[in-house]
Amino acid sequence: MGSLSNIGRIFYGIAIAVLGFLTIYYKDFPYMLLPPNHVSISGLIILAYISGAMLVLAGACIVFEKNPMSVSLLLGTVLLLIFCFYYIPYQFMVSPNYMYLRDWENGEKELALSSGAFVIAGCYVEKNKKNLTSFFGKLIPFGAIFFSITIISFGILHFMYAKEASDYIPSWVPNHIFWMYFTGAALIGAAIAIILKINIRLIATLLGTMMFIWFIILHIPRVIASPVADIGDEIASAMLALGYSGITFVIAGSGKKTA
Repeated sequence: MGSLSNIGRIFYGIAIAVLGFLTIYYKDFPYMLLPPNHVSISGLIILAYISGAMLVLAGACIVFEKNPMSVSLLLGTVLLLIFCFYYIPYQFMVSPNYMYLRDWENGEKELALSSGAFVIAGCYVEKNKKNLTSFFGKLIPFGAIFFSITIISFGILHFMYAKEASDYIPSWVPNHIFWMYFTGAALIGAAIAIILKINIRLIATLLGTMMFIWFIILHIPRVIASPVADIGDEIASAMLALGYSGITFVIAGSGKKTA
């Protein structure tokens, strides 16, 4: 792996491990990992402990490159199965707002994390070609595409809810609405470029840098300023930003300079 991909892999692994620690500490899953109705699951605390430990282990294996392809494939598969067989049925059978794009946001965050695991697994295909024979191994080439689709959705949401979400931007940054629109356009444009394989290395590097800047200037201050009751969700959101940045850096590091 190149240096940029290594940085991205470490960012993603840290994000997954921290989400695991949050799951153990709060004895519950971070808000994007399962739909809201999961609180009724029997044995939730035991499941949270086991799942949290597995996430910590998976994140550590990815960071330290301990069987990273198999671990990433397993992680991506589990998250994808949750999205397909829990989030999608929940949206259509339980949620009254399934026709609204915003109501799918948490499910898409889960899908983005799943896609990121497949992207990382793709960096090791030359050394582990036997893993490509499995059904989920064959999804590796689609990891960047699935991730880009979620990014396009997030970009659209920046336009749809620019006014409501503009308060997330630090007060010292001027012209909040402009930056919401700019960010939305950047997300959509970069994701389309990645799907179409247009100058992937440059575009993905710029996108990952933008996301990392969000992590530094937006999410870290919110974590520091948050009351105790909300800090778990703020840390989870910060880890999403770090994880997305990492995924994008991996795509950049493994992409070609031109289409």
